[in-house]
Amino acid sequence: MNRKILAAGSIAAVATLALAGCSGTPDAAESADPDAPITLTLSGWSIDTTPEFQTLADAFTKEHPNVTIELKEYDAAEYNTLVTADLAAGSGPDIITQKEVKYVTTFQEGGQLLDVSDVKLPDGISGAESYEVDGAAYAVPYRQDSWVLFYDKDLFDAAGVEHPDGSWTWDDYADAAEALTTDTVKGAYLHRWQSTVQGFANAQTGTSVLDGDYGNLKDYYDNTLALQAAGDQVDFNTSTANQLTYQGEFGTQKAAMMLMGTWYTATLIAQQASGDANDFEWGIAPAPQLDDKTAGTDNTPVTFGDPTGFGINANIDSAKADAAKQFLEFAASEEGAQALAAIGITPALTNDAVVESYFSVEGAPTDDLSKFAWSTHEVLPENPTSSKTATIQGILADLHTAVMSGSASIDDAIKTAEDRVKNEVG
Repeated sequence: MNRKILAAGSIAAVATLALAGCSGTPDAAESADPDAPITLTLSGWSIDTTPEFQTLADAFTKEHPNVTIELKEYDAAEYNTLVTADLAAGSGPDIITQKEVKYVTTFQEGGQLLDVSDVKLPDGISGAESYEVDGAAYAVPYRQDSWVLFYDKDLFDAAGVEHPDGSWTWDDYADAAEALTTDTVKGAYLHRWQSTVQGFANAQTGTSVLDGDYGNLKDYYDNTLALQAAGDQVDFNTSTANQLTYQGEFGTQKAAMMLMGTWYTATLIAQQASGDANDFEWGIAPAPQLDDKTAGTDNTPVTFGDPTGFGINANIDSAKADAAKQFLEFAASEEGAQALAAIGITPALTNDAVVESYFSVEGAPTDDLSKFAWSTHEVLPENPTSSKTATIQGILADLHTAVMSGSASIDDAIKTAEDRVKNEVG
C-alpha cells in the first residue's frame, strides 16, 4: 500500500479554511495535495560501505513515492564537527544521523534538533532513552549494536579447544586465549579503543563514567595487561605503531577471538564474499562476564553499546518536518528493522522474525549460540546522555592510552583521571 505524506503546509491551510467554514468556503480536504513532492536530505558517512542509509531511504520512499531522500555524505572521522559546521551555516541536512550519543546534547543545547517526542516507537525498541533530554526526545534509534565475542571455529578446532558455550567469565576467556596462541596465531586480538576495556568494566560493574570514581577499571585492565604480557594478544604499542585493523587481524585469521560490536558481522560477511577475508567458519558468543550470575544461556549476559539514531534539523520547514517524522517512525519500526536485518545490520528493534531475517543473510552463522548472543543480553550505554560525557570520555581515553602503552600504572592513571574530572568537569 502506498502511503502518501500530507505536507504540513497543506495541513496548515486546511486549518485556516476550517476556521472560515461557516462562510461557505470549499471543503478543506479538497484543497490538500497528498502527492505534493518533498525532498529530504539525510546525513551519513562511508556511504559506499555503509548501506543502511540507502536501504532505509529506498524502503521508505517505495511506500511514499512523493518523497525523495538524498544522502549527504560526511567524512566519518570528522562527522560531528562537519555536521555542526553545516548546521551553523544554515546548510545542514534535514535528517541528522546521530553517530555518537555523547554528542546528542551538543546538538540539542545548540537548538539544532527538533523535539520528536510525538514520533511513535514500537514496544521493545532499545536505545530510545539515550536520546531523551529533560523528558523530551530529540532523536529515535534505528540500530543498536552490542559488544560480543567473535571466534574462529576453524582455529579452535585446529588447537583442540572447546568452542565458547555462553558461560564464559573473563578467566575462561584468558584460558582460551592462552590455549589458542601459537607461533603464527594470537589467541585474541584487542583493538586499541578504550571501549574494549572500559565499556565492559562499566557495564558489568554498574558504573557510569559520570560518577567520577574509576576504581572499577583496575581489575579489567589488570586482566588485559596480563594477556598482553603473556603474548596471547598483540600488545597495544605494536598495534598502534603498525595501525593494525581489527578486520585484518580477525578476518585473515591472525587471531582466534575478538571482542567487537555486532556491526562487524556485516563487514565480515562482505569481506569473506569479496575475498578480503579468509574463508573460515566463525560464530559469535556472549561477551565474557564478570561472574557466573550473568553467564550461561539460562541467564542474561551484560554487555554495552550505544544506539545510532535519526534526529531532525530544528530549522527545516513544517512540510519537511512532517515527512521527516514519518521517516523516523519507519526507521524505528519492525518494517525498518527487517530491512536492516536483511543486510546484516543490527536494528534497535529485535524479535523472533527479525532474528530470523538477520541470520538468513548468506554467510551469517546459523548456530544457536550466535543467535542467542545477538538477541539476548542487557545492553547498557557506553555514553550516558550528558553534556559532560564527551569531555570525560576524552580524559578516560588518555587513561587508556597511558595504561595500555605502559607509560603509567593503572593506579596512577586512575588517580590522574579522577583528579582531572574533578578539576576540569566538576
